[in-house]
Amino acid sequence: MIGNLLILYQAPALGVQLLIDGILIGAVFALAAYGMALVWGVTNIINVAQGEFVMLGGFVAVFCAEHGLPLLLAVPIAAAVLYALGWALFRLVIVHLIGRDMFISVLATFGIAIVLQQVMARLFGAGDRIVDSGLASWFLFDGLVGIAQVKVLVFACCLVLGAGLTVFLQRSRAGQAIRAVAQEPRAAAVLGIETDKVYGLTFALNAAICGAAGALAAMAYPIHPYGGLSYTIRSFMIVVVAGLGNLAGVVWAAAGLGVAESFAGFVLGPQYQIAFVFGLLVVVLVLRNRMLRRQRQYLR
Repeated sequence: MIGNLLILYQAPALGVQLLIDGILIGAVFALAAYGMALVWGVTNIINVAQGEFVMLGGFVAVFCAEHGLPLLLAVPIAAAVLYALGWALFRLVIVHLIGRDMFISVLATFGIAIVLQQVMARLFGAGDRIVDSGLASWFLFDGLVGIAQVKVLVFACCLVLGAGLTVFLQRSRAGQAIRAVAQEPRAAAVLGIETDKVYGLTFALNAAICGAAGALAAMAYPIHPYGGLSYTIRSFMIVVVAGLGNLAGVVWAAAGLGVAESFAGFVLGPQYQIAFVFGLLVVVLVLRNRMLRRQRQYLR
């Protein structure tokens, strides 16, 4: 570890490389986290299958690429497939969790996650998969810093999708209904909004967002059937740090997590990168709990 820190000190260009890589992957984290924040804020359900939705979207992109479809066409296809899956899961399982204890929703969505893992392993195998983009890289600082063009493409697409989602929630009637139900479901129902349909739309929309995020991630980063948990943990941590309904906070928290994880992977070694994420989650939860305790003390 000390040796890696010395390398970072002696080679500033390597630090720039890690910073860029962290920011680029942070856009994918932000997209998945915003979907989790949407479901959590509207239905009060923590979707533990969030990462599995991302992985499944990636495998849909792999399937499309293997059948000769254009690279970016896989993104809307993955979103559509996951939207349909999300709506079906809502009707079968999630609708029965609305208004129930949050712990029950965690257990139910954890069961969904296990089922999706096994389905993906059966259909696509248990190995790592990635979509071959065929794109080259840009090199800066006399070739010391390399930026894969596909990662920049993924980053840009995530920003466009995030902006489009924001406009949808602010301008469309469906988006306004989602926001109304999130603020006060009883008042929204009195005003004639069908809350059950809004809950279903929200969960299906979250699945579509994850599908698009997974399809984009598969173009630049390896995916595998059992890799969803790390995305779920990242999404949960980002939402806890940023808070519900705070898009700007989600973006900044995701970028910070991506950068921290990138540096930790180099300093500690790639075998400890996921352990760093889990350790960071514990720290975030402890600090958040202390902040909430102080707020309750002030209210008293």
